[in-house]
Amino acid sequence: MITVKNLNKSFNGKKVLKDISVTFDTGKTNLIIGMSGSGKTVLLKSIVGLYEIDSGEIWFENTLFNTLDFIDKKKIRSEIGMLFQGSALFDSLTVEQNVRFPLDMFTNKSPKEKNERVNFCLNRVNIVNANKLFPAELSGGMKKRVAIARAISLNPKYLLCDEPNSGLDPITAILIDALIKEITEEYSMTTIVNTHDMNSVMEIGEKIIFISNGKKYWEGNKNDILHSDCGPLNDFVFAHSLAKKLRAPDK
Repeated sequence: MITVKNLNKSFNGKKVLKDISVTFDTGKTNLIIGMSGSGKTVLLKSIVGLYEIDSGEIWFENTLFNTLDFIDKKKIRSEIGMLFQGSALFDSLTVEQNVRFPLDMFTNKSPKEKNERVNFCLNRVNIVNANKLFPAELSGGMKKRVAIARAISLNPKYLLCDEPNSGLDPITAILIDALIKEITEEYSMTTIVNTHDMNSVMEIGEKIIFISNGKKYWEGNKNDILHSDCGPLNDFVFAHSLAKKLRAPDK
């Protein structure tokens, strides 16, 4: 479980996150939704400590994360898997080396143990016979799967995903959503997914918070969202539906 209390974050005097409080549940896919520029990514990066917050509290279970020193924060980070927008694989490393990177950084496992874990994680995301390939040789969907394998290589308690379906076709996006949900349940992780994709919301949105202009306006699940009386949320849902219709080919 991750709990955020009264979190505020500014850049150059401009308030980007405004008094946000939320609890992200264990074993569920927790979604942060909102338009581009609403503060989703800043919230995610603040939670993991990539941004220093102005005020508030970030709790990982019973540990107040934002008051820890560097060494103690590193211990918590070793329990966090990150799936970045665009996958963020290292172009100069093979698939195998990319997945092994967190193991090299955070563990003292033997080379044999690391290779066994790498192969286990790649098999778990249905990547086979690709260990020696480089990211440039992979499709967008395969890159996302490799990034997920890397994110779970340390068997994390927490999985944070920033726009995991960015740049993917609809069918591949559904498969990635399903994989994230399966892994969350299988390993009983606290998973947080940033997205503006309503398809993801309706597929895997077990707990959802909607933020706009840095404020949390709504909290619920995928069944509640269609019956909300929250104006900004309804505008977001309507805008997504309208954009989807405009993108649809004429018949």
